[in-house]
Amino acid sequence: MSKAETPGGRFVEAGGHLLETRWIGEARAGAPVLVFLHEGLGCVDMWRDFPARVAAATGCAALVYSRQGYGRSTGGEAPRTADYLHVEALRVLPELLDALEIDAPVLVGHSDGGSIALLHAADAGRTVRGLVVMAPHEFVEEETLAGIRAARAAWATTDLRTRLGRYHADPERVFLSWNDTWLSAEFRAWNIEDCLPRIACPVLAIQGRDDEYATLRQIEVIAERVGDAALLALEDCGHSPQRDQPAAVIEAIARFVARL
Repeated sequence: MSKAETPGGRFVEAGGHLLETRWIGEARAGAPVLVFLHEGLGCVDMWRDFPARVAAATGCAALVYSRQGYGRSTGGEAPRTADYLHVEALRVLPELLDALEIDAPVLVGHSDGGSIALLHAADAGRTVRGLVVMAPHEFVEEETLAGIRAARAAWATTDLRTRLGRYHADPERVFLSWNDTWLSAEFRAWNIEDCLPRIACPVLAIQGRDDEYATLRQIEVIAERVGDAALLALEDCGHSPQRDQPAAVIEAIARFVARL
């Protein structure tokens, strides 16, 4: 294990790269650690104050980290393959949790991070106390592809490159690796619905009714296939519930964690 201090936290080696991490609060006996898994264009800083607010509302410590190539984490040079979410869930995340001695966490994932959380709980062979998944993906919908094509147009015609550059060392690689993978022919068949029945922990699945990347079918399949699942569909909410309806989301997470 390799660690190095940075102004915002420290780097921890996992998956062959140094990952940017940040701790919020201190772990306490009997309370799980919340581990935040970011979206396809996210990183530590792009969560803003949401993890701190959730940590305060639940009384739990929180770990936030940037996946390889995101934020200030190293890596990301290799071409991304269609199984990249499985790699993150089953190889990198277990290494990170072991390096930081985190057992039985509550995983809080958004979008790609939600899919990683589901895969990890189903197939990593590790104890997970609970999952909170916001706008997760289990399969590719036409609505998903339309949203990703719209993001590609925004990349070409707006200041999206500049805005992502405030958070990522290499914003072009971050954007194109995500966008190209989801629009590839190989990724059209990506589907993780078959893993859902293997999830043994409670799940809270949250999605906005105005999600520009998916329909509510994405969380409905969780309710159908996971033994202990609760759904929250939010009005006036798009693909980022933590930004569009933070108070409702934090309240729901606090209730969920209290139950655990």
